[in-house]
Amino acid sequence: MAEHSGNSGGSSSRRAVADMLMPDETVVARELAAKARLPEPDNRRVRDLARQLVEAVRKGRRQKGGVDEFMLEYSLSSEEGVVLMCLAEALLRIPDADTADKLIADKIGGKDWDRHLGHSDSLFVNASTWGLMLTGRVIELGGPATSDTTGYLAKLVSRSGEPIIRQAMRHAMRIMGRQFVLGRTIGEAQSIAEPLVEEGYRFSFDMLGEAAMTMRDAQRYYAAYENALGDIAKNAGRSSDVFARPSLSVKLSALHPRYEEKARGRMIEELLPQIIKLAEKAKAANLGLTIDAEEGDRLDLSLELFERMTSEPALAGWNGLGLAVQAYSKRAYAVLEWLAGLAQR
Repeated sequence: MAEHSGNSGGSSSRRAVADMLMPDETVVARELAAKARLPEPDNRRVRDLARQLVEAVRKGRRQKGGVDEFMLEYSLSSEEGVVLMCLAEALLRIPDADTADKLIADKIGGKDWDRHLGHSDSLFVNASTWGLMLTGRVIELGGPATSDTTGYLAKLVSRSGEPIIRQAMRHAMRIMGRQFVLGRTIGEAQSIAEPLVEEGYRFSFDMLGEAAMTMRDAQRYYAAYENALGDIAKNAGRSSDVFARPSLSVKLSALHPRYEEKARGRMIEELLPQIIKLAEKAKAANLGLTIDAEEGDRLDLSLELFERMTSEPALAGWNGLGLAVQAYSKRAYAVLEWLAGLAQR
């Protein structure tokens, strides 16, 4: 383990986080379960509120239909659902049709799409899933198409051929991608987000396509983040509350091609000034800036850079600096304890 810089409290806590890298999962789960226990009155209030929220979300989804119903059918608990989610994001990053076709052909082969037919209460899924996949639009189906859906679709697939399937799959993926990717540019994303902000939604914009491979990549990503901050500031609304305004999420691995533990010294010398400059711009615009999560082996490096940012004089008095914590990590609770101590200091 590399020596940690910073004050003694932060260093000790970071070592505690590092010690949780590969703990016994059963032990961790039991400790977290014990910490999560609440008095019965609080438990009752939590259950009641959770039930209200779930019922409201499900009711809204049923009313919307379409893609939301599609999402409910192809859940992330199925192999097909995982493939769909990967494609939904991946296809939006692929600029040419040939590469997209190759990706689709590689991912959809052999998947049991037909076993989802008849499993949903929605006509969209039952009668139109393959219509969407094969033609790019919802089709009104009746007669044999609804009484013998599997046989009907098998004939349709045999008539259409693989190229049509690929084209329709790409179209479907783009529809699903819009559920997770707000826009192809920061301007497009903001135009879509604007009416939702008026309804009370809050947005942290994330520039896709991170992980610099060269310094030229890093410079390009820095410029993209810088431009995004300017665009966000122009459309951030009138509120002076940094928490009520949109923010930007930044991947440190996008700002340096050697963002790794063995290059810690270079990160302090080369990367830290860059991210501080971005943070200063965010502070000047009264916007939040969140350091996004990285792979597990980079966590301690991320924490050190974040800690150094909190003691940067140029960022004093600004409440907009944030750190994304991966809740599913075994180290999540230890990281939150470290953050709480850092905030108090």
